[in-house]
Amino acid sequence: MTTLPPPHAKRDLTGKTSLMLMLADPVAHIRGSALINDRFAALGHDAVIAPLHVTPSDLPALVAAVRLMQNVAGLGVTIPHKISVMPHLDAVTEAAQRVGAVNFVRRDPDGRLIGTNTDGAGFVAGLNAAGIAISNQTAVMAGAGGVARAIAFSLAEAGLRELRILNRDYDKASALAQAVHAAFPTCAASAIKSEDSPQTPDLAINATSLGMAEGDALPMPISWLAAKTAAVEVVVNPAQTAFLIAAEALGCRTLEGAAMLRPQPDLVAEFFGLPLSS
Repeated sequence: MTTLPPPHAKRDLTGKTSLMLMLADPVAHIRGSALINDRFAALGHDAVIAPLHVTPSDLPALVAAVRLMQNVAGLGVTIPHKISVMPHLDAVTEAAQRVGAVNFVRRDPDGRLIGTNTDGAGFVAGLNAAGIAISNQTAVMAGAGGVARAIAFSLAEAGLRELRILNRDYDKASALAQAVHAAFPTCAASAIKSEDSPQTPDLAINATSLGMAEGDALPMPISWLAAKTAAVEVVVNPAQTAFLIAAEALGCRTLEGAAMLRPQPDLVAEFFGLPLSS
């Protein structure tokens, strides 16, 4: 990728600009592309990322076409494509393989597509930046999909002591818990049901899309939380979900979904081979 003048200079998109496409369905909620573009500009990189509305049925054709686009550096991938895109790639990183989902794809000069997953690393970095402890802590997490899987493995790797996973598909939650414990035996991971009464966790995490639409149910019983609990979102829009509002009313510390996005631009730049010296 080429280098731009200093970030304060006027920025033009030209034939030299490296393009990235953020695949989603729908796209109206996408906010991470703006953060990535701002960071690329600050680093002086002639690269931009733009949301692209792609339905699941059209995903294979789109990925095949990207192999032919010489000035497309790669893809961002979000709901609902993070898992379904994997069979269409040539290779994935160890992190993506472990999680079973991809959120960025690099297009190499020969057209090969390499996937990775930065969701978990971004989530942990967001907690660290906010001063929220992970090591030797306990957590309840709603969700067992692509984002939830990335978060679960990264929390366990960061030293989480106990993880309870709530999901509408109990078997899926149980399978994720077993995989996390197998990879990181020091983390006691298990599935939980909404009618259970777990001990009050240090962290309560919504790793589902619940909260994006007005009227959505809460991702977990609010009775599980107490003032000592830090309630953390992955939903970015709206910034204040019903889950965070309810948790704040209990005296919980809350962290918006944007916190896991802020570290992502540097993680993305590193994966695409862009220097981070600025």
